Amino acid sequence: MATAVTPGQVVGVAGIIGAYGAAEAQKAAAINQQTSYLLQARDTLAVAEVRADMADQYASIQAGRTIKRAEMEAQNYTIAGNTLLKNMRATNAAVRARAAASGVVLGEGSVQAVQRENVAATMRDVGIADLNALTARVMGFEDASAMVESTDYQNMLNLYSARSQAGQLSFAGNAARRTGGILANATLTNALAPAYKAYTSG
Repeated sequence: MATAVTPGQVVGVAGIIGAYGAAEAQKAAAINQQTSYLLQARDTLAVAEVRADMADQYASIQAGRTIKRAEMEAQNYTIAGNTLLKNMRATNAAVRARAAASGVVLGEGSVQAVQRENVAATMRDVGIADLNALTARVMGFEDASAMVESTDYQNMLNLYSARSQAGQLSFAGNAARRTGGILANATLTNALAPAYKAYTSG
């Protein structure tokens, strides 16, 4: 003879099924929240890496411009030095021409002294121009190096911060998943006693 299902049994089984559905919904919500956190973590890292790449490219371009500007400045100083030498040769040629026209001996006396002083003064000026050219090159390289190093250091800090933030988001996602599992188990456990009571009450 078949046993009839009592209303209490129906209520008890319905309570278990309802609790199971609620528990599974809590698990699904926890998985959804974990996925959201993990996507946020991935996006945080991706954005930080793109920003670092762009900053590297910009720093390289700026460093190249700085070096080019320094090289142009150095060339200007070199041109200035060459102009000084050209002017010295022209001045000394004019001194020798006047001396020759006046019948003065070229390699002696005041003509030689004027030429010697002209050469000495010009060579001092050329030396300063060469030093300025060298300084422009060195300072340009130093500025470019400092720019690249500063960008590398800033990128390192930004990426470290992004990795730290991504780690926190991953941890939060895992915690949400665990919490969802615990809540789901608690929902099932809380439903067992009333469901059993309803089931056995007939």
